Amino acid sequence: MNGVAIVTLILGLGLVAWLSARAKAVRLAPAPSGGASRNRSGRPLLHSLPVYHGWYAALWVLAPALLFLVIWANVMPGLVTERALQDSAAAALPIDAMSRSAILTEARNVALGNAQAAFDPRANALIEPYRSAHRFYSLGGALAALMLAFAGGAFAFTRIRPDFRARTKVERVVMSALLVASLIAIVTTVGIVGSLLWESLRFFAMVNPFDFLFGLKWSPQSAAMGYGNEDAFGAVPLFWGTIFIGAIIAMFVAIPLGLMSAIYLTQYARPAARAWLKPMLEVLAGVPTVVYGYFAALTIAPNLRDFAAWVGISNASSESALAAGLVMGVMIIPFVSSMADDSINSVPQSMRDGSLAMGATTSETIKQVLIPAALPGVVGGVLLAVSRAIGETMIVVMAAGLAANLTLNPFASVTTVTTQIVQLLTGDQEFESAKTLAAFALGLVLFVVTLLLNIVALHVVKRYREAYE
Repeated sequence: MNGVAIVTLILGLGLVAWLSARAKAVRLAPAPSGGASRNRSGRPLLHSLPVYHGWYAALWVLAPALLFLVIWANVMPGLVTERALQDSAAAALPIDAMSRSAILTEARNVALGNAQAAFDPRANALIEPYRSAHRFYSLGGALAALMLAFAGGAFAFTRIRPDFRARTKVERVVMSALLVASLIAIVTTVGIVGSLLWESLRFFAMVNPFDFLFGLKWSPQSAAMGYGNEDAFGAVPLFWGTIFIGAIIAMFVAIPLGLMSAIYLTQYARPAARAWLKPMLEVLAGVPTVVYGYFAALTIAPNLRDFAAWVGISNASSESALAAGLVMGVMIIPFVSSMADDSINSVPQSMRDGSLAMGATTSETIKQVLIPAALPGVVGGVLLAVSRAIGETMIVVMAAGLAANLTLNPFASVTTVTTQIVQLLTGDQEFESAKTLAAFALGLVLFVVTLLLNIVALHVVKRYREAYE
């Protein structure tokens, strides 16, 4: 049976269980009177509302059946393969595990309708056994799931009575689901940090951490070609490129434009203009980064190169830090503007009115009252924008190049940490080599830096909010 069909059928059974249990709960206790423990007919009142009885029955129908289907979906492929291998046609399969796997994959794809025909003739003999085994286990799994759904519904239906604490049971399930969701986020974070630490320690067992953090030459290809690890993994050029593009050039664009746009939208724009301009500004945050990358590579970078040649800079590159930084700054304008907008709007109206009552103009009030009062929130937004900028990859790959240069020339090609991580892990790589493991060390450094920036930004914003709450 089709997986979508069985899931739909189980959901329908859950709906039926919800309606039936709710109707039974309503019949057990008609409308109460006077808050007494019994109604006029002498029957006890329900402990929980009928809707909780309905949800209790629906959960008993849905949870066991859907959990079984999830487990069965992971177990069934192995069972289907084992059953197909018991057919006499499997005797012609080669002994080599890779070849057997390739033939079985072709047979499975054809049997399930994912391919029209098999390239290997030996797979054709296994198509029908595989299809038969898949049909057998699919039907068996569907019947088992339906039996679990009916059994769960029957059990829940028999427990519905006036004194049954259905609300408590349902709320416990909801609390458990929320707890599991929270634990998944925590475990995922711990797993990411653990994997970064483990692989980074393997890298630092091959390369001196001091040379990695303070070395001035980045050339992992030379180490991969057998020239040794000495002076090949100095990451300072990468750190400088990341700061140069994401924290200097991009911020030089994003901070003034974002702050000025926030001031205009909060202090000068009419409500009708703000209703149009603010969503249009925030659209910039939703544009895919690959679009920004194309814009930087095909429009900004060539024009900057021509401009550099026009002013007499002969060695300007068509892939430059300035091109990537300018476009990245435009990309993160909404981050700065949104935080500055919220911070300025959070300044008490009494401070504005007091400044204006003392004879200050609107511009003087903005410069001497609003901006100083909102400065912690603006700084927090800037720090969050910096953490977003230094983690950007696509714009740098397409517009800034891959050369690890330690330079102050904005027209030169530079690279960043994230770009090198992509470069090191792309293609056929030997995972045990220092060249590949260097990506995890770079990721660990980037993770620590962005984590610290976010902690500082959140702390600054919290202190600002406490000042006016």
